[in-house]
Formats: sequence, structure tokens, C-alpha cells
Amino acid sequence: MEKKRIGFVSTRLAGTDGVSLETQKWVHIFERQGHECFYMAGELDTPADSSFLVPACHFNHPDILETFQECFGKPSRTPESTLKIEELKAGLKQSLRDFVSRFDLDLLIPENASTIPMNIPLGLAISEFAIETSFPMIIHNHDFFWERKRFLYNGCWDYLNKAFPPNLLSIQHACLNSSQDNQLSLRKGVSATVVPNVMDFANPPVPRDSYVDTLREDLGITPGEKLILQPTRIVKRKGIEHAIELVHRLGIPAVLVVSHEFGDEADDYEARVLGYSEIMKVKTILCADRIAEERGMGDDGKKMYTLADIYHECDMVTYPSSIEGFGNAFLEAVYYGCPIMVNNYSVYNYDIRPKGFQTIEIDDYVSNAAVEHALQILENPEIGRKMAAHNYELANKYFSYEVLEYKLTSMLVSCLGAI
Repeated sequence: MEKKRIGFVSTRLAGTDGVSLETQKWVHIFERQGHECFYMAGELDTPADSSFLVPACHFNHPDILETFQECFGKPSRTPESTLKIEELKAGLKQSLRDFVSRFDLDLLIPENASTIPMNIPLGLAISEFAIETSFPMIIHNHDFFWERKRFLYNGCWDYLNKAFPPNLLSIQHACLNSSQDNQLSLRKGVSATVVPNVMDFANPPVPRDSYVDTLREDLGITPGEKLILQPTRIVKRKGIEHAIELVHRLGIPAVLVVSHEFGDEADDYEARVLGYSEIMKVKTILCADRIAEERGMGDDGKKMYTLADIYHECDMVTYPSSIEGFGNAFLEAVYYGCPIMVNNYSVYNYDIRPKGFQTIEIDDYVSNAAVEHALQILENPEIGRKMAAHNYELANKYFSYEVLEYKLTSMLVSCLGAI
């Protein structure tokens, strides 16, 4: 295929949230095929010479936050709200034109910006830009509004029906799992390509080294305590209470380490997690302030670790989510060879479990069998190593970069042709 110039559009393309991580993987595949990639968002940690920062793209921009609050949690919106949304949409649509023009783009890929309505003007701008220009797009859908209870009571059904996501001839759609594909067809009349989350299983991770020797002590973990890792943001749907209960019921010295901060679903859930830990007498460590993209020293002079370092050092991963678009942390745990406790959330049940993965399963509550299984693995690490090797082999077959490359190439040909 002729080399293309591809622009990614999102609210934020920075840090370790799922959308940013999966975008990086798509970029990796495109760039190794020879294509060039460019970025437009309200927060970016991408190369400066290929980036187009538009503050109003961010869901935390004051004007965008105001429109969000005027549209959700109530059954209607005011005429003034509609006018403000239209004004913001017009500005963002012009930004899209400028982005395409500045970098002479051939294709746009909105990353969740037309899927979850955190920024309604941006979603509307993408939809109208597509209908006015027929510019080719692949919309990468991660989280649909109907999958989140907080979006269902609103005063913006017209916008959601029009643009989250849009159904237009110039647009190809990708989603994370087969359930989303079914719902997208039923609700929007859209046919999508299922593109699961992936990891580079053809290239195993760099082995653990001596840098990690101080990790447990630096996090306040004493000798003899097992490190149980919850590698997610602190968000209600992550079900962190189940992880706390499991650690409590193990009956052995163990610590729960939560790797990320609270998410964009602002509430008091962090206090809930810490309060429940106290009730269950579980030592819970929030270590987001000690994790960075690269190793080094923090501004406070303390040693910083990567998420990979914590995976290497942990004894078990907990992943008790009730809802996930796919399960990036699940694949990370497999990649780093960790035994996993996982809740039987719908996507796991439909798209992951049938492949034959070996895990400690719960079904919305921590059963005696799950506790016994976890104890067996923690007391006999060889069992966990065999499970991990089995899971890695399966993931390499079904969720590798090579699978992603095949699917992306197919969508590029559908959008742009084979020339």
C-alpha cells in the first residue's frame, strides 16, 4: 500500500489510560508499515512536530465540563446550552480542518471521541466534518454511552443518536469486542470490525533486573508479605472491593497495591476503597505517585518505577472489574507472566474465556473456591508459572500485534483502497 499520513483525534492522548495505550499500539503498527502518524487532542505527550494541541478537545476544559454538566443528570437542556454547544462545535470543526490541512492527512482516526460523550461538541464536530467533507475515517470505539449508567439519564439524546457514534458512508468502525459489535449493529445499523486489545507477545518483556530489588521496601511492603497488584484506575466498575476481600480472606501476610489514580468518573470511590480496606484490615497501598513512564528519580528525590517493574515483582494480579471494553490490564498480566484473579465480566466471558485461559475466576463475588485457588498458587508458585506459560501461548495466538496488523491493513484498504 502507498504510504499514508494518518491523524489521530481524541480528548487526551497522554499517559497510561486505555485509549492512549491502544492508540500507541495502532501507531506502532502503522509506523512499521511506513505510514506517518499525527495527533490532535486536548492533552498530548506525543512528538511536538507531529502534534496539534487543541485545549477544547479535553473533557476537563472548563467550557466542555460545563456543557457536560448541562446535558447529563437531567432530562432536558436549556436553549442557552444548545447555543453554547453549537459554538464549541464550530470551533472544534475548524480545528479538525486545520489539523487535516497542516499535516496534509489522508485519514482520520477518532479515538473514543465519537463513542463516549465526555466531550459532546467534539463528537458533533467529527460527525459534521465527516458529512461535509466525506473525509475517510476509522472510528476506534472503546466505550459506548449505553454501557455506562451515568450517561443514560440525559438531556442530549439528539446528540447521542446523531454522533455517538455516527453512521456515515465515509466511516469505518472498529470496536473492542463482539458484544459491542452486536449492540452497534442493533442500535446504530453500523457494521464494525472487532479489534481486540493486544500486546507484543512476539517479543517477551525485558526480564526483571536488580533495579526492582528496592521496590517492595520503597512501597512499604515488609519481608514475607505477598504483593497482590490491582493494575487499574480507582473507578467503581473496577470492583476493587473484591480484591480487598480476597486479600483479607487469604489469611496470610499480603498487601494490595493499586497502581493508578482515580479515573474520570469523579466520585468518592477512592475514600470508599480506603475505608473498606480499614474495615477488612487489609494493608492497601496507592502507589500512582511512584510510577512513571520511565525509571528515574522523582521531584521529591524518591526512586520511580515503571508499571512493568511492579508486574515483575507482584505475586498475583487482581482484575475484578464488572465492566470493561476489553481488558488491557488482563493482557498486561498475561504478558508479564502473572497469575490472575478475574471477575467473569461480559467481554471476558464472550471473547477471552472461551479461548482457554487459566485464571482464578469469581462471578461477582469472592467464593471459597476462588480463595482456595489463590492460596494454592501463592503457596506453590510453580502452579502459577505453568498457568502463566499456558496463557502467554494463547495470547500470542489471539491477541498479538500480528493480529492487529492484519485487521488494520484490512480497514485501511476498505477506506483508501489498495493503491
